[in-house]
Amino acid sequence: MTGGTISYGEVAVRLLIAVALCGLIGFEREARDQAAGLRTHIILGVGAALFTLVSAYGFEEFRSAPGQAGAEGSAGFDPTRIAAQIVSGVGFLGAGAILRHGRDVRGVTTAATLWTVAAIGMAVGAGYLFGAALTAVVVFLTLFVLRKFQRLVMPRLRTDFAVLEIDFGDGGEGLPRAMGALERHGIRVRTLDAEMEGSRARYTIRVRLSPDHGAKAALGEISALPSVERVALAGLHGLE
Repeated sequence: MTGGTISYGEVAVRLLIAVALCGLIGFEREARDQAAGLRTHIILGVGAALFTLVSAYGFEEFRSAPGQAGAEGSAGFDPTRIAAQIVSGVGFLGAGAILRHGRDVRGVTTAATLWTVAAIGMAVGAGYLFGAALTAVVVFLTLFVLRKFQRLVMPRLRTDFAVLEIDFGDGGEGLPRAMGALERHGIRVRTLDAEMEGSRARYTIRVRLSPDHGAKAALGEISALPSVERVALAGLHGLE
């Protein structure tokens, strides 16, 4: 690079390393069918690396020119300015990856990977290859390995909350039997609301379910009660 302290070959090597490291993370996101996949992560990482290269080396000729030394010249070519703008600029991309579907919020992990890919690209551009490579490996293992761990372990520890609706045709006289069924299957009642209309009654019950709950068995037992016309459980992802 004319007038700089880094060669064209070194620039090419760093950009290719950014492609490989950021592509590793993007591949995992692509496999998960996320909106920001392989190409997005590679482009973001390479762009961050190039910004860092420009910030660190692109103005070297002007820094070393006569009259640019001193406090005024250093302030005019502070290499950290562009890097700081990368961090704030990636925030907009990350926000675009987060989507809300009803009660679910998706894309938070992808937004985090975009933010991390930008950091990896910046590290590669600055020549901090060990930190960039180690970060890429840690992020990939976190996405790939911990997802399997989460599927195996977390369902056994997580407490679920759901809304149970029961329609009675006898004015709610069968409610004690329904509550007994919930208690037998490890389902705790948090709140209970009732709507009465003649001989019909609808009870809306917010329940808390332990990891070893028997929600399906409880629903079957309640639906078999003679006075129950309808029973529904909403908000429990494991049953959807």
